[in-house]
Amino acid sequence: MNRRTGSLVAAILAIATVPTAAQWLNLPTPGIPRTSDGKPNLSAPAPKTADGKPDLSGLWTRTTTAGGITQLKPSDIKPWALKVSKEREETLGRDHPEVHCLPTGPRPPVGPAKIVQTPALIVILYEDLTYRQIFLEGRELPKEPNPAWMGYSVGRWEGDTLVVESIGYNDGTWLQQGYPHTENLRITERFHRGDFGHLTVDTSYSDPGAYEKPWTAKNEFQYMPDTELLEYVCAENEKDSIHLVGKKSDDTKKAVKVPPEILSKYEGTYELQNPQGGPATEFKIELEDGELTVSIRGGVRRPMTALSNTTFAANGTHVKFDENDKGEITKLTIQVAEGDLPAVRKK
Repeated sequence: MNRRTGSLVAAILAIATVPTAAQWLNLPTPGIPRTSDGKPNLSAPAPKTADGKPDLSGLWTRTTTAGGITQLKPSDIKPWALKVSKEREETLGRDHPEVHCLPTGPRPPVGPAKIVQTPALIVILYEDLTYRQIFLEGRELPKEPNPAWMGYSVGRWEGDTLVVESIGYNDGTWLQQGYPHTENLRITERFHRGDFGHLTVDTSYSDPGAYEKPWTAKNEFQYMPDTELLEYVCAENEKDSIHLVGKKSDDTKKAVKVPPEILSKYEGTYELQNPQGGPATEFKIELEDGELTVSIRGGVRRPMTALSNTTFAANGTHVKFDENDKGEITKLTIQVAEGDLPAVRKK
C-alpha cells in the first residue's frame, strides 16, 4: 500500500526525515536580530548590503503557494501538453525527475534553500546538491542556450525588488501538477524581502509552444534561523523505485461511498512538524461537492478517493485519519515508503 510519488509527498519528505542530531542543525545563527528573550526576530527590518540593496542572503523554506498553472482553462493548454499531464496523473507521477534523483528545474524549492548574495552574483544552494546562479553584473541572457536542468538566469534591481529572467530549461523537467514545457519556457521572478524573516517571490511563466497564454504564481518563504543545510543525496540508499506501482485508476476502482457526515469530520488543518525547527508543513482538508480535497501549504487542491471510511488515496499516497476515544479526529497519517508521517490536527 505504501507508494511514493514526487507529486504529493516530495513537498514534505525532505524535512520530515531529517535526523535532528546532525551537526550544526541546532547552532545559533550569528548576527541576526533577536528579541529580548534571545529568540530570532523575524519581523525586524530587512537587512541591506553595503551598496544599499536588500540583502536576500539566508536559509529559506517555502511556506505557502498561490496561483499557478491551474489558473489556465483547458482551452489555454495545447492538446499535446494536456495529454501528457493526464498520462502523468494516471501513472501517479512515477516518471517525475525528482523521483529518479534528477534536478527539478524551474519549480520553486520545497525544502531549505540557501541564498548567498554578492554585488555581481547570487547563488542559491539546495540540499540535493543542485544550485542556481543569478548574474547581476549586466550580462544578457544567452541567444542560443544549450538546454540545462536549472536554466540560465540574469537579474536586475528595481527599487527594493530583484527581478530575475530565466530561459534555457531542458524539456525533461516538469511544471506544477506534471504539466510539461518546451525549451522555450521563459520565467520572470520578482524577489521581495518585506522584513527580516519573510521573502515573497512572484513568478510569471510563458511558453507559447505548450500554452496559449502566460500564468503567474506567488510563493512565500520564511527564514530558517539557528540551523543549517543538510546534504541530501537522493540516489544514496534509494528504496523508493520498487514502490512506484499502480495507477490512479486502480484506486478509483476500489473507491467506496462515505457519508457526508463522516467526511465533514475530517475537514480542518493538519500540521507536520519540521525536525529542523522550521515552519510546519500545513495540510488543509476540505469538503466540496461530497468529496474531500487536500492542499499542501496553500497549493493546488487535489481530490481524495475514499478507500474506506478512514483511508483515502491522494495521487498515489494513502492518508489515514485517526480519532481518539471521544470520536474526535486528532491527526492524519501519510503512508509512504519511508514510513508513516503523522500530521496533527490544529485546535
